[in-house]
Amino acid sequence: MYDFAAARKRSELLMNIREHFIGKGYLEVSTPSLSPYLIPEPTIKAFGTRFINEFEGSRDLYLIPSPEIFMKKLLAAGSGSIFQISSCFRNAEQLGDVHNPEFTMLEYYTVGADDRDSIDITIEMIEKTKLRGIDPEWLRNKPLIISMHEAMMKYAGVDMDKAESIDYLRAEALRLGLNPGENESWDDTFNRIFLTYTEPSLPKDREVYLTDYPDRIACLAKHSEKGPTKKRWEMYINGIEIANCYDEETDKNETEKYFAEEWEKLREERSGTEEAIPPADPSFSSLDIPQSSGGAMGLDRLLAVHLGLNSIEPLLLFSLSDMLRQ
Repeated sequence: MYDFAAARKRSELLMNIREHFIGKGYLEVSTPSLSPYLIPEPTIKAFGTRFINEFEGSRDLYLIPSPEIFMKKLLAAGSGSIFQISSCFRNAEQLGDVHNPEFTMLEYYTVGADDRDSIDITIEMIEKTKLRGIDPEWLRNKPLIISMHEAMMKYAGVDMDKAESIDYLRAEALRLGLNPGENESWDDTFNRIFLTYTEPSLPKDREVYLTDYPDRIACLAKHSEKGPTKKRWEMYINGIEIANCYDEETDKNETEKYFAEEWEKLREERSGTEEAIPPADPSFSSLDIPQSSGGAMGLDRLLAVHLGLNSIEPLLLFSLSDMLRQ
């Protein structure tokens, strides 16, 4: 019923990560799991709850999908490089395999670094925190660093130089046997191709760092000088997405624009539904965030690939799917 051997490996992994970052001079922080505001992300659905107090009044609160909202406030306040291991929460996702609504996240921010520096930081961290007695093939092989442009061309035959055009992208989806709706957004058509052809084709015998994501996929990463891309990467092991990273946006105007556009998109998509519509943090776009690069890593998934598993469920002492079956 309970896999205490796996629990010991989890404990070892978390201890190794803490020792590694503290040894590098990072400050370990602890931030709230409940917040009255979130960063607007239409693709992420939050859990909402209600705070009740006879003196302060009642208001809606939300379980954080990541500690980013608080950790960036610490960066702006002069914390220096920081990391945190915390529980995070995402609603309306499938159960089992590599998803659980509550999961363990490692989030780490390196002041003075950019997204490319963070690749080296992450490769070193994974090597230095490996588990005793565990020697998976992917950890013995040299990591692959490949751009989204290269990967989409190699595995789907899609030219990202032309993919700014929704007509081109839709035609490519049809060529690949997919069926994008007539009014499907650029993001959805791109993801349809990427998730069907490119992501499943990434090498599974090593860490894969997929860089230079399309600029049209909104996020709080800086624009690249190399074209219509963001300074963002995602890392895969054994076909499982393990981590993502940004060269963090520091331009207040860009941040304010992101908040306005993404919150309006979120409001329009969820109006009339039961899904939570968390208000955007009104102070976030005024933060003086220093040059830094932030990474977020799913530690349940990292432990799974260390142990050669394709699912995180056996590693959770209390998975939601098990609790719902009782």
